[in-house]
Formats: sequence, C-alpha cells, structure tokens
Amino acid sequence: MMKKITLLGSTGSIGVSALSVIDKNPEKFRVAALAAGRNVRLLARQILKFRPKLVSVQSRQDAERLRQILDPGKDVHVVYDEEGAEEVASYAASDIVLSAISGAAGLKPTLAAIEARKDIALANKETMVIAGHVVTKKAREKGVKILPVDSEHSAIFQCLTGQRPANLKRIILTASGGPFYNLSRDNLKQVTLQQALKHPRWKMGRKITIDSASLMNKGLEVIEAKWLFGVDISRIDVLIHPQSIVHSLIELIDGSILAQLGIADMRIPIAYAFAYPDRLANDLPSLNLAKSGPLEFNPPDIKKFPCLGLAYEAGRMGGTATVVLNAANEIAVAAFIENKICFNDLPKVIEKILDQHQVVNDPSLEDILGTDREVRIQTQSVIKKLKKG
Repeated sequence: MMKKITLLGSTGSIGVSALSVIDKNPEKFRVAALAAGRNVRLLARQILKFRPKLVSVQSRQDAERLRQILDPGKDVHVVYDEEGAEEVASYAASDIVLSAISGAAGLKPTLAAIEARKDIALANKETMVIAGHVVTKKAREKGVKILPVDSEHSAIFQCLTGQRPANLKRIILTASGGPFYNLSRDNLKQVTLQQALKHPRWKMGRKITIDSASLMNKGLEVIEAKWLFGVDISRIDVLIHPQSIVHSLIELIDGSILAQLGIADMRIPIAYAFAYPDRLANDLPSLNLAKSGPLEFNPPDIKKFPCLGLAYEAGRMGGTATVVLNAANEIAVAAFIENKICFNDLPKVIEKILDQHQVVNDPSLEDILGTDREVRIQTQSVIKKLKKG
C-alpha cells in the first residue's frame, strides 16, 4: 500500500534523509505535505521534486519569498507560522507524519498530527521530554502509533519487538561521547564552537551536535525513552561507545542482552519507521564487523559532562522539571553558538534555572507552554549576567 507522508522539518538533516528514503522507494511512499523553517530555496527544490499539495514556512515574509521562487502555476498551497505548521501536521491526505522540527517548537504540530489520527515517526525528542505524559495519553486515546526515529530509540524499539514487558530489566542507551570524550575537564574550558560542531560519527544540525558534545542529547534521550517505552528512569543506563556501531541494547530479566547494530546512517531508522512493520532493502553498505575493530563501552563521566547528570535529575523530579531542563538548554546552546557564553557555562546556566524552579507535578499543556516561555526569559537574564571566560 502506498503511504502518504508529511514531513515536519523537511529542510533539516533528518528531513533531507527522509526525502532520500522516499525518493528511493517511489512505489511505497509519496510526499503529502512539507513544513520547513527559513530555508525557502531548499524547500522550493523539494516542492519541485516531490510535488506536495501543502507546505509551511516560518513567516509571512518567507511565504512571499517562496511564492516568488515557485512557478506561479504551481499547484501548492503555502501557509506559514505556528498555525501553518499545525495545518501541515494535520493534513487529511497524510498517513504518517515525520516529526523532525528542532526543539520544543515541535510539540504543538506533533499534537496536531496525533489529534488528526496520524501515526508519528518521531525524530523530535524534545516533544517527549517536555510533554511525554500528554503526548502518550493523546496517542492512546486516538489509536496512534509513535514510531521512534532516533537511532538509539529505534534500536530499543527493534530489540523489544516480540518481548513481554515483564521480561525487560533495563534499557542501555549508547553514546558516541562526542568530540570531547578524550579531553580533560580543564581543556573543556577552552573549546570553540567549531570544535564542538565536529561530531566524530554523525552529521546533524547545530543544536543537536552541541547537545551531543555536552552529553545533554543523551540525557534528553533518557527522558524520551522513559515515555516511549514506559520504563522508570532508574532502569535506563548510558554507555559511551565511540564506534557508534551498537545503537542501543536491552537487558532481560534472565541476563540476556539484545543489541541492534548497524552503520551510522539515519536513513536506516527512518526507513524502518516509515515501512513498519515491514523492512525495506537499500543500497547502503553493510556493516563489516571483521573490519570495524574493537568495540569499546565505558561509563559516562558525569563530573566532566554534568549536563547528563542534570537530565537524570530532572527526569527523576518529573513534572515541569523536564520542561525547565529543555528550555534552559535551548537558550544556553543558542548563546554558546552566538559566542555569548563558554562551553562549560552550559551546565552552570541550566543548573541555576533548575534550582530556582518550583516544580508543577502532572502539568497541563498550558502549564508546559507557560513554563517554557517563562524559563526562556529567565535563562536569557541569567546569561546576560554571566561573564564569558
């Protein structure tokens, strides 16, 4: 059966990889709609190639630019802003929605897609981090499947297939360790943005690459795994695995450990989410274990990378603590990218905001969105008071 797919975040790295999967499988997939940010030239090329009927961009000005680039006779409806992204997410012609908008901005479009009873291929971990209880409840009510796209959560999803929930002892998320795994704590004080953006294994957007360097990305994935798989934080561990060949593991109650292995290419988990429960053949190179060399596994150094510890702390606290963690981190990472703070300031800023927050347990969507707005303002204020150096 032909699946019609909507992509939220079509011009990002995940969106581009997803379109590659669709392009390679024209007999199985078709693009229904696209939502992008401000890269209207890339979006225009995607429209010409994949012919969606509905697209969304960030602003009215971006929409006008896109219309100027496109052929006036092009049969595509252009919308914009937050409401435009939600309109694209709930587009009636779609069967499955890839949620790949970066950051907390992906929450409302994802909820709009669930409300419209669209299955979700989830590549936006922040949606689960800040509103996991809201999203999972709504998905159950609407009979919607949430299919993980992150390589680690896809690995866990695959390992759990056919397992009874009672058989699961713990989840083990692997992390490459990022570009600074072998640096000392003192040397981390001097790292630059350019160094932080040189991920050793994956090609990703700026924000997620910085998060990988600080290990915050792995902390966010721990919280995401809690909601995706219904497992308490205490049963989710992290191992540093620099080779990025074992994408994650599960341990069963009898001591058996199951792992999913593969090359580091996001097209594999994307294709699995799109085709589930089927699998698609591809022309990617096979993993050659005989030539991959030794596989290393080490515990993370929380003292050197305190962001991971902060994520565990927020995850244990629950409620709006994870909203605070995510919002403070997004603002702090943006400040680092803009050269306003140092790399080592990231956890300092986040910890300060977490410490002053009064947690709201079982928050409503309004509580979540309100907390997110307030924390962003508070974090900007804290950053202004910091002296870089």
